[in-house]
Amino acid sequence: MAFLRTHRTIVTVIAFVLAYVVVKVLNLAGVLNAYYIQLIMLAGINIVMTVSLGMVNGFTGQFSIGHAGFMAVGAYTSAMITTVWLHMSTANPWVGYPVFIVAILAGGLLAAAAGYLVGTPSLRLKGDYLAIVTLSANELIRTVIRVTNALGGPRGLGGIPKFTTLEVVFVFAIASVVLMRNYLFSSHGRSMKAVRDSEIAAESTGIDTTRQKVFVFVFSAFFAGVSGGVFAHLLQFIHPDNFSFVKSLEYLIYLYVGGSTSISGAIVGPAVFTLLPELLRSLKSWRMVIYPLILILTMIFRTEGIMGVKEFSFILIPQRKRKEVSA
Repeated sequence: MAFLRTHRTIVTVIAFVLAYVVVKVLNLAGVLNAYYIQLIMLAGINIVMTVSLGMVNGFTGQFSIGHAGFMAVGAYTSAMITTVWLHMSTANPWVGYPVFIVAILAGGLLAAAAGYLVGTPSLRLKGDYLAIVTLSANELIRTVIRVTNALGGPRGLGGIPKFTTLEVVFVFAIASVVLMRNYLFSSHGRSMKAVRDSEIAAESTGIDTTRQKVFVFVFSAFFAGVSGGVFAHLLQFIHPDNFSFVKSLEYLIYLYVGGSTSISGAIVGPAVFTLLPELLRSLKSWRMVIYPLILILTMIFRTEGIMGVKEFSFILIPQRKRKEVSA
């Protein structure tokens, strides 16, 4: 147990790998068909998006509702790079994976730059004002994409190569969640929580609250952009309406139903509520009655979310308190 407490990253990776093995075995056994595998891949992308949103809304105490805009920046940037490469190359698609990785990182960096442009002036605001600014930024990004013919305009962008596979999603989810988890439980993460609890108290201890909030916002936007790239190369066609306010609202639902101040909650929320609508599809029209009813009952009886402030053991294994040795 001492090893597990010390090497939490290894335990997290093992947990995700075991989940991948289970899904792969069920797929090979014919229990999970291609449709359910795609749902699981979408759930993996939603997990990363929700964890990144939780860094801003849950752990820093801000209220952003425009995360889908940064996802759009990453999706279109990476898709343009890989489609241009595809049109210029006749090589084996596997050779294109280095290009895919470069495209994904480029999309994340451009999304981070957009996050900086939005966050620097707007994070001096609080509450409803910040929500309005981030929502406006989301719609501004969508409008720019819609009027830019080079990006497909209102027709959308197709012909995107399918680089996203189950293995890619799991590797992407493991790397992203581990990086964000390690940041949240570092000294910088404690500064985030201090800003959330009281900005005045945080400033009195020497924390530059504005700089801290902007950095977290940019860090979160980077992972949103990377998620957008993985999403684009899964669907192979993207449209500005894929990244509307409704998409941002979905991630807010996943976050607050799962638990906004818990990484585990940001994993459980999207995992459950991405799959639940499809599991209820056999109920036909009643599906759209039962799904929101479950959301309402969850928020009434679990106001802090499904997980609250609790974490899975593979995310955070609490250290044993040292016993004081009496003289």
